Formats: sequence, C-alpha cells, structure tokens
Amino acid sequence: MRRSTTRRLAMAATLGLAGVTLAACGGGEGSGGDDVDEALSSVDVACEPYQEYGDLEGTSVSVYTSIVSPEDQSHIDAFIPFEDCTGVTVEYEGSRQFETQLPVRLESGNAPDMAYIPQPGLVERLVTDFPDSVFPVGEQAEANVDEYYNESWKGYGTVDGTYYAAPLGANAKSFVWYSPGAFEENGYQIPETWDDLMALSEQIASDHPDAKPWCAGIESGNATGWPATDWLEDMMLRTAGPEAYDQWVEHEIPFNDDQVVEALDQAGQVLKDEKMVNGGLGGVESIATVPFGEAGLPILDGSCFLHRQASFYQANWPEGTNVAEDGDVFAFYLPGDDPDEQPLLGGGEFTLMFADRPEVQALQAYLASPEWSNAKAKVSAPGWVSANSGLDPANLKSPIDQLAYELLTDEATEFRFDGSDLMPAAVGTGSFWTGMTNWITGEDTQSVLDSIENSWD
Repeated sequence: MRRSTTRRLAMAATLGLAGVTLAACGGGEGSGGDDVDEALSSVDVACEPYQEYGDLEGTSVSVYTSIVSPEDQSHIDAFIPFEDCTGVTVEYEGSRQFETQLPVRLESGNAPDMAYIPQPGLVERLVTDFPDSVFPVGEQAEANVDEYYNESWKGYGTVDGTYYAAPLGANAKSFVWYSPGAFEENGYQIPETWDDLMALSEQIASDHPDAKPWCAGIESGNATGWPATDWLEDMMLRTAGPEAYDQWVEHEIPFNDDQVVEALDQAGQVLKDEKMVNGGLGGVESIATVPFGEAGLPILDGSCFLHRQASFYQANWPEGTNVAEDGDVFAFYLPGDDPDEQPLLGGGEFTLMFADRPEVQALQAYLASPEWSNAKAKVSAPGWVSANSGLDPANLKSPIDQLAYELLTDEATEFRFDGSDLMPAAVGTGSFWTGMTNWITGEDTQSVLDSIENSWD
C-alpha cells in the first residue's frame, strides 16, 4: 500500500502542501534512488502538524469501510500526507458487504484496526454486542473534535456516556433543488418560510398547468422508502422542533405521537397532493416507483420546478449540467415556520477503533483534523464535504458543497442526524421505509404511524 516516491511527489503537488521538506518527515523510503530523493526534497510538505504523533515509522493500520471503487480513491489519496510525515502505512479495504461482514470479523477475532461506520445506530450496536473489541476515541482525536466540530457530532459517537466514534465525512439533507433560470424567467424568489414555499408552489401550479411544482421519487431497490423518511424527519425538525425530534428518535415519545402526525401531514401537502406532484413522472403513486436518482431530472425540461433532496444529489445530474447559483440547477435551504431558526438534517460517517496502538490513535486523530479535511477536499470530486470547521471551503469542488459546509458549521444551525440511522434497524431501515412507501401508495397517516410504532421493539 505504500506508494512510490514518484506517486507521492505528484500527490504532494496536487495537495499543494507547504512547509518542511518531505524527505525530512520520516517518509523517505523510495524507489528511484538519488535522483528521486533529490526531486522529492525539492517539494515542500507541511509536516509540522504531524509531529505530535511521534515517529511511527514501520507501523501499519488496517481500515475497513463500505466505500469502494471509484469513491475509495480520494480516501486512499488523502492518507498520503499522514503516511509520508509519520511513516505509517495505511491498509485500506472497502467492501460492499461491510455491514454484514464487520460483525463476523469481530466475532471471529479478525477485526480491522479501524472501521468507517456510516450510522450512529451501528456504532451503538457494535459497542453493545462487542464491548471487549471496541476502544474509546483517543485523546488527540477527541481534542480535535472538541475544537473543530459542533458538539452534536460528539453526542452521536457516544454510547452510555463513553465517547467511541469520531466524525469523518458529512452531508446536508435539508435542500430544495431548482432551476435558477426558470426562477428568473418567472420572477420567483427563494422562499424564507414554509408558508412562502407553499405559496410559491401554488403560484407555480397556477402559472404552469402542464407541469407540476414538485417532483419526487423514493424507489431505491431494497432501500425503497428512505427518501420519504427524510421528508418526515425534516418536517419533524420544522414543526415539532429539535428537542421533540430527539425524543421521537429515542422513542421517548411514541412514533405515532400527535406531533409526528402533524409533521407527516405537512409533508403530505406536497407528496400527497396530485396538484403538487409528480411533474413529468406521473401522479402521487408514481413516487413509489420512480428511482430517487432520477426523480429531480424533470427540473431540467421544466416538467417540475422543485425537488427536495440532499447535497449529494448533485452527483445524479447528467454530465454537463452546470450546478451553480446561476447555472442549470442549484439548491436552497428548506425553510421552516420561523426564518430565524435553522434546523438541518444530515448524515455522515464515523471512525471506530478496534485496536488502541499509538499508530491507530494517531490515524483517528488525523481523520478528525483540519489537515485531513483539507487534503480530502482537494482530491475529492464534487459531492464530498466535512463538518470540520478547520476546512477551507475554497478547497471544496462545488458551490453546493460550499453551501452545505456553510450550514454545517454555522453556529445558528441546529444539526440533527438522520433519524432512521439512529433508530433500531428493524424500524429505521425496516418498518419506517416500508411504512412511508405504503403512505405514498395510499395508506393514511395515522395507520402508517401506528404500524411503525407497533413494530418498535
């Protein structure tokens, strides 16, 4: 896994690092003799931030994740400064069977040194099921989280009062995609409240009888229904508020509480109204069969004007689509009832250690540092963002990523993690997904919420 000095030289130039010469940083093994060493020594690499990790030459750390090719390459490339300045070798392994295989490996005593965990709920299950295999976050990593992250991120990695999982990447889900050109042509303004958004929807329906204000799709193979769960979660944050949202996710109030009924009915103002959806795709019931990745595309031909989906949806626009504030498509923050409040639904990954050797703790600290976030941003395609406040947003590749970062790090933002990722799996990725699909295809609000409540163990 260690790269040749030629590869490292190219990546150092890409990352634009500056400071102490690479050859002086402990990453001096090479494959090209004196000529390569001389060329390498001419490239400045900032190793000062890595000195706190000490000399780790000759050690290695295995990392197991669900992120596979081609998305894995930017993760692998972002290890390079850490490897070259500390002497550690990072052995990256991505697997499409990650969530089923990780517990098997822990059970058999074949644990990786570290894993990237995509949901806090999985962190809790692993800590509960394998208490002797999981280690708390190291001191250096915890110090980075305390300094550079909103405090809510630390809470999502904590189980029974012990801090186990440090944040890695992030995403923002509370967005509405639209066409800036269509808005300008029709004189539409970005809404600041939910009432403004619904008034805009009514205006679009009146102005464009051959189109629909909204388009939506929740088909996603075995995960069909998850985009609709995001709708309910966003509405809960806006109608009931973050505190009630937390109680709902923790089942301190029932899934079918009156506040949840109100939130789902508010989502229904869009998703259950034939006048509002499904532009260019069919009627309300078509939402259940339209692939989520294709659902927003009618914005491009004017069949619909609005599509609620996360920042990562930018990867689904056809090649050549200009995603920008004055481009073919862009997104605005999904408003609530009060323009002075800014709840934000999102997600992300966490690092969890199954070994507490110094080099493993050092890698976890690096992954929670501004150095990693900036290196990762520089080698990533559009669609990746971090909630680390030490990230320079200029390094992010798209305006949507920069907008997501602005919201994720804004002190006024009340960030909440995707609720289905926090709930027990039987509910969050089970009855919740199927229940929301049933709701779209005709089942009433109360019946759906009652059914999900009854499924909660």
